[in-house]
Formats: sequence, C-alpha cells, structure tokens
Amino acid sequence: MTPSAQAPSGRLIPLLLGMGGLLVLGGSALFWLASAQNQPQTEDAIEVTVTATACEPMALDVPAGPARFLIRNASDRPVEWEILNGVMVVAERENIAPGFSSVLSERLKPGVYDITCGLLSNPRGKLTVHATAQSAAETAAPPLRDLIGPLSERKVQLMKAAGKFARASQALQKAIDAGDLAAARTAWTHAAADWASLGTVAPQAADLQNRIAPQAAWLAGREQDPAFTGLHRIEYGLFAQSSLADLAPVAAALTTDATAFQNRIKSVDGTPAGIAADAARYARSLADATAADTLTPYSDDDHQLLSAALNTLDRAHAVLAPLLSAADPAQADKVTARLDTAHAALSAVPLDRKAAAEALNATADALAEINAKLGLDP
Repeated sequence: MTPSAQAPSGRLIPLLLGMGGLLVLGGSALFWLASAQNQPQTEDAIEVTVTATACEPMALDVPAGPARFLIRNASDRPVEWEILNGVMVVAERENIAPGFSSVLSERLKPGVYDITCGLLSNPRGKLTVHATAQSAAETAAPPLRDLIGPLSERKVQLMKAAGKFARASQALQKAIDAGDLAAARTAWTHAAADWASLGTVAPQAADLQNRIAPQAAWLAGREQDPAFTGLHRIEYGLFAQSSLADLAPVAAALTTDATAFQNRIKSVDGTPAGIAADAARYARSLADATAADTLTPYSDDDHQLLSAALNTLDRAHAVLAPLLSAADPAQADKVTARLDTAHAALSAVPLDRKAAAEALNATADALAEINAKLGLDP
C-alpha cells in the first residue's frame, strides 16, 4: 500500500469526525439563518395561520385605524388571504408559499368584514373592526375639494379600460368559436393584458374577479375543479393542452362576466384616498405574483401583462401628480423614479423575477406614502 492510500491514523480519526460534525452544524445554522431571513419579523402584528381548511383564528377583533397582520401558511399550497367588504377586497396578500409568512398592513374602517382562508371553497372568517374616537372624527371630516377632479378622471380611465376588456373578451370568444387556435392565443394575450390594466379596481368586484381569473392553486380540484373558469382556464386549454376543446362555454361565460364587470364599475364610487392606496396594493400583488411566477402559468409570457399593469399604475399616479408635486416635490420625484425603475426591470428579457418583484415592492412603498403627503391619512 502506498503512503497516499493509507488510512488515517487513530489519532486523526476523532479530529476528522469533529470537523465533520462542525461542518454539519454550520450547514444547519446557515440553513436556519436563510429560512429565518425569509420570514417576516414583526412583534406587534396580529397572527393568523391559514391551514388546508380554515384560518386560525376564524374571528378577529381590532380597533379602527392602522393594523398589521402576520399571515402564516400552514397548508401544502400557496394561499391568499383577503379582507372582504361584501364583494370588495379591502386588502390582500397572495401567493404565500407553504411554510412561509407574509405581513399585511392596512388602515381599517369600523365594520364587520369577511376574511378568506386559503382555498376559495373554504369557510370564511370574520374580522370585526371597532370604532374609536379618532375614527369617528375622521368619518366626520369633510372631503378635500381638490381631489374631486382626480377622482372623476380616474373613474373615467377605469370605465374605458373595463369596456376595452369586455370587447377583448368578445374577440376571444369569436376566435374560439371559429376554431382558430392561433387567433385564440393572440386574442387571449390581449384580453389578459386588458384585465391586468384593471388590477387596481378588480378587487371591488371580488365575486366577478374570482370567476374571471381564479388560479388553479386556489381551488380544491386545481385544473379539474368546476370553479376553474375564466382567463386561466382558457390559457390552460390554449397553451398547456394546445386545444380548443370545451373552451367555447368557458369563453361565453367570460364574456358575460366581463360585461357584468363593466357595468359594475360604472356604479362604483371610489374615494380620493383609494386612488393611491389601490395602486399601492396592486403593485404589491403584482410583486407577489411575479416572484411566484403565477401571472401566466401556462403561456409563460408575462411581459404584456406587466406592461399593461404598470400603465394603470402610471395613470393612477398621473391624476395625483399635480397635487403631489405641489404638496411634496421630493415625494413626487420619488414615485416617478420608482415607476421608471419598475418599467426597466419588468421589460428586461429574460425577466429577472427577483429584480422585478423588488422594483414593484419599492413602487408600492412609494405609492403608499402619497396619501400621507396629501393629508389623506390622519
């Protein structure tokens, strides 16, 4: 046996074993540290755990005003957690991965709200928000006259976008009825982009939103679930299965829902604070979906949707820009810079999902600061 092939001496064996143990412990420590860094760190948040079938707890009581929730996903699927006022989404966090947590911060008004708990078919919990002396004073405060114009302009923008989506849905239905797979794929991309342009207002019609664009991961039966309808069901057929089979009734239902959504938007009265708040919430939702790769799960082409989504954020900012520039020029420049960075990150080919999500979250942060600068936050 050559010297190089000899076994280690008896005195070296304990040393080598000790070094191996240290390496294992070090690797475990690094894994724990990485996992800890991926978990939100907060001490004052209200904890909610989403299991496969429910929320824990199913009933929450909080005072009106700023509230922060730590949502833990204890199920085996990505989940969303929403606060609903009837059919309107007040606040939401989407695509929380199994074993991970996410923080949601929202200023809540007095009332009783529903909370969703994972799968769309799961029972809903209740969130009771109690009035305080401060919230009563805020309710009595007069509206700001200077924001009537921007509010009207924003509603006109969204009504036009809803009409465009309704027409795009009709074009998609015609292509599917005609049996033209290539034309249907093109029409789907246009319709999906038009829907993305409505992301700031879509939560105000959550019942229609859940029919127009439910994710298969949110449904008990995934792609085979009867509630898997709308844009993603059609996307699944056109791109994952390369087939038009069984899509005609889905497309017809989508057209009906798109028309109903257009009519619903006409009757929605927004609030001045909602322009920036809805834009910030949508930017955050886009960041989550971009990081999780759930925007176009079957066609795998996010660029057109992200471009349309960013354009609606631009328009929301544009209606407030004159007031914001007068109130706080530095904040106006900050929002513009963050939007520009997001445009650059989201137009990159190939798409860097981490960079795009970071740019969207930074944009959300800047948009969320607008209301305070305009005196809309107490």
